Amino acid sequence: LATPQDIAEGKRVAEASCASCHGLNGIAKSKDKDMPNIAGQRPGYLYLELRVYQVGGRGNTPMNNAVKFLSDDALVKVAAYYANLEPAQPAAAGSTKAGAAKSDPMSAGKAAAAGCAGCHGETGVSSLPGMPNLVGLDPKYLVAAVKAYKSGQRKHDMMKTLVSAISDAELDSMALFYALQKPAKAKTPSPGNQSAGKSAAVACAGCHGEGGVSTGTAPSLAGQDAQYFIAAMKSYKDGSRSDDAMKAPAASVDDATVKNMAAYYANQVPQAPKVRKPMTIEEMAQRCDRCHGVGGNSTDLRSPALAAQRAEYLERVMRAYQKGERKSTAMSAMLDGVSDGDVEALAAYYARQRARSVVYVPLPSK
Repeated sequence: LATPQDIAEGKRVAEASCASCHGLNGIAKSKDKDMPNIAGQRPGYLYLELRVYQVGGRGNTPMNNAVKFLSDDALVKVAAYYANLEPAQPAAAGSTKAGAAKSDPMSAGKAAAAGCAGCHGETGVSSLPGMPNLVGLDPKYLVAAVKAYKSGQRKHDMMKTLVSAISDAELDSMALFYALQKPAKAKTPSPGNQSAGKSAAVACAGCHGEGGVSTGTAPSLAGQDAQYFIAAMKSYKDGSRSDDAMKAPAASVDDATVKNMAAYYANQVPQAPKVRKPMTIEEMAQRCDRCHGVGGNSTDLRSPALAAQRAEYLERVMRAYQKGERKSTAMSAMLDGVSDGDVEALAAYYARQRARSVVYVPLPSK
């Protein structure tokens, strides 16, 4: 346990070696975006990190030089000094690059899809002949299809106008929203000979799956609106939709066969694509809190507190773990697959949490 004398000696070390960057109060200056706040940080963590810098484990030359010749006793005391200080205040909402923590991704997708409901239904189940079902489609396919309308690769003036203002982020959210809705067949007529259509559709199963349920990159056709299917096949046949893989198959079937295939696929039961519902930032933070404490207030001497930390610093550190520049099996696993946007939102979330000092109470001996 650090004594008042240890704290005083730690302050002298801080004045000589640390204050020029971290401040004597342990609060980084606003202009130093990558500099962490260390006031109120857990002492064991500070000490261990100083040791890592001392041996060149971070590849950070300014820090290496600052601590290179400090004794182990000095490291202990300066860690105790900064841990003893009042923590930084949380960042104000909207003051970080990511602003408020990202909301539920499904809510963002639903909002982005609101403008599509008039034609495609609120959950992507069409009730208008000629309008495609959007449920049961892999998000990657739907994103590619919308981008084809935006670029003019797919010829449709109304669709090009409607999707021109949709950002890539909104498009990703919208595709995810539709992929996670309960699949259902289009509520539209499907005239035609289903039995004949089933026979004709055998040749399509290699790409579009049995019964039109795709397991690859091709779109699922199960439950699709029949009139839309017919129009799409016509577009592939006349070249107004450019797709080398579809031009020959479309050209090989006559209009009657296409109508029968449309009836067959329209009456197949669609299935949800294998897409995992993403976690909200709050849900992701709950996983982080297992080690870093509730709201980022660690109760483990060796685990860093994240509450009220500089968002820019947290972003940089998380990306360093993702790239392997910082070594930690646990952190690499936790951040595997976490997007850049989620890294920013997590950093913003913890920057806004209130930092709390922790009192360690020794248990009485039994």
